[in-house]
Amino acid sequence: MPGYQTKQECVAIPGSHDLHIQSLLDRQQYADPLGEAEALGISSAAWPLFGLLWPSSLQLATWMAERPLVPGERILEVGCGLALASMVAHRQGADVTASDCHPLTETFLNRNIDLNELSPLPYRHGNWGDDADTVERPGHPAVSGRFDLIIGSDVLYERDESGKLSGFIALHALPCAEVLIVDPNRGNRSAFNKRMADAGFTLEEIDLSGRDAQGTPYKGRMLRYQRGHA
Repeated sequence: MPGYQTKQECVAIPGSHDLHIQSLLDRQQYADPLGEAEALGISSAAWPLFGLLWPSSLQLATWMAERPLVPGERILEVGCGLALASMVAHRQGADVTASDCHPLTETFLNRNIDLNELSPLPYRHGNWGDDADTVERPGHPAVSGRFDLIIGSDVLYERDESGKLSGFIALHALPCAEVLIVDPNRGNRSAFNKRMADAGFTLEEIDLSGRDAQGTPYKGRMLRYQRGHA
């Protein structure tokens, strides 16, 4: 594989079948020969982050495995990376769309869909960063429409003073909607919580601290926002 190395592993998801996942070998991988990532504002240091298995993504995948399937519900995963949660929901028969801004996310998603013998999973370019409305990938459809459920893991990694992420979510959430964000206590949720409240969402925080399916200690919270629910 030109420019970067990968590995393949079996990932245990409580409440669902294991997933066979191809990911980047480590955080030292970087390849942007056409400058696609640079054009999207992705630095060389941030380039490999999409393609690594993160503890919070396992937490979100586990949550989705245990969450009852809601008939007719449309789901969007933001900043999906390797899209574990989307794949779990997709396997259960949910109407889910994965989204990210990294130029290789869709490539890895399609490989992992094939590895797990799943049907194609819809993917859309989704960038809530600065100039998100103008920086898109030619030939790659952007996220459009509105969803009943929006999910994400470890997406509060920056202070986001201008509220880009909450604005993106508000744009794509139906008037009656739920948002699930797994946050590994990065310390940026206060401002995000305020912006979500301004958008009409109420918050429930659920402590996820404990050990994951691999026995690795985890500290973090599920931020569950709801709007328009009785």
